[in-house]
Amino acid sequence: MTSHPLDLQPGQVSISPLLKQLAYPANEIPVSALEIASAFALIFEDKLSAIQTAALLTLLHSTGKDREADVIAQCSSRMRDAASQIEKGPLEQAVKSRGKKEGNYNGGLCDIVGTGGDSHSTFNVSTTASIIASPLLMMAKHGNRAQTSFSGSADVLNAVAPVPPKISALNAENITKVYEATNYAFLFAPNFHQAMMYANPVRRGLGLRTIFNLMGPLANPLDWALEARVVGVAYQSLGPVFVEAIKQLGAKKALVVCGEEDMDEISCAGKTNCWRLSEYPNPAYQESGNDNEDDTPRTLVKVDTFQLHPSDFGLPTHPLTEVFGRKMPQDNAAKLMSILRNELPRDDPILDFVVMNVAALLVTSGICESETSNMGPEDDGKVITERGPGGGRWKEGARRARWAIESRSSLKSFEDFIEVTNKL
Repeated sequence: MTSHPLDLQPGQVSISPLLKQLAYPANEIPVSALEIASAFALIFEDKLSAIQTAALLTLLHSTGKDREADVIAQCSSRMRDAASQIEKGPLEQAVKSRGKKEGNYNGGLCDIVGTGGDSHSTFNVSTTASIIASPLLMMAKHGNRAQTSFSGSADVLNAVAPVPPKISALNAENITKVYEATNYAFLFAPNFHQAMMYANPVRRGLGLRTIFNLMGPLANPLDWALEARVVGVAYQSLGPVFVEAIKQLGAKKALVVCGEEDMDEISCAGKTNCWRLSEYPNPAYQESGNDNEDDTPRTLVKVDTFQLHPSDFGLPTHPLTEVFGRKMPQDNAAKLMSILRNELPRDDPILDFVVMNVAALLVTSGICESETSNMGPEDDGKVITERGPGGGRWKEGARRARWAIESRSSLKSFEDFIEVTNKL
């Protein structure tokens, strides 16, 4: 007898009981995040059939399970477990040798990323912001080709002229070499998440946004080394969900943002809703006399909720039509390089848009808590200590972002990245 295409193939596992629990929740015990994450582990091991993968993704969406913090956290954790593993010792040494501690920033890796799917098709803000921040922070920008926009982060980098970075050459084996030469690295998702090849045909066939779109921003293969991150979400209800997921994954410094227009970046047009994860001293540890006999943690993590406005950064508002990015990657790449070369006027709408998002990452990292400033050329050394919503020094973040551009330090960092990747 010949097997039917829908039959289980050798080595595949059936998750029919789990699918039935999801489809008929009233008649069964509630499905746990651990059970769902275990099913995703089967996808990454090529042990789940295409039809059951499609059923799982569809049922998670229809039941709303794919928008629960513990499910997103545990599934993204399994995705990282299946990624190419990076040797920790040499990488940690490379980051430590380059990262500069300042303020409450300890010199660790940082990321800025969005979920996509907000339909605004704005300029490649997070990609540009990641490069601008790199003279001050060690950056590990995780990204991919366009999924829902005209120009994804990988697309715009590949379109840089005259010589683009060779992002397809950077992988788990040689990433340490990159950090030995520059503060910036772009982690092209397909080079690290090869196991996604088993899910991609189903994702394309469904043609729907699934939990994979939410897992991506939390699946940085260097997540274990990330000190701080900014994550943009495409609609408001995801904000508290995402910050809780990030907290469950053990992060201590993070900012989740959603522009009031349902945009996965800090908006240049008006208010942005924010959920900030930050550390604070644990009173119980202080009271214990620091003997720590019961493993009392030194610090605890809290979530603050607030709104940001361009004026909090000392910047004007701009309608989204002025930062519209529904253009080809070549156009956005040219704009990116114009920003890095400091060729735009200081009041350019896209420049202001980018500066705000860089500033948010700098504040989140803790670097803006420094009481001194000695960044180098173009730095006036005048720290702006004014605090805004959530207690952040947002104007100081904007000042430092301006310095990174106007001193051309960001351009130098990116040129170093281009050079080292083309030698890989």
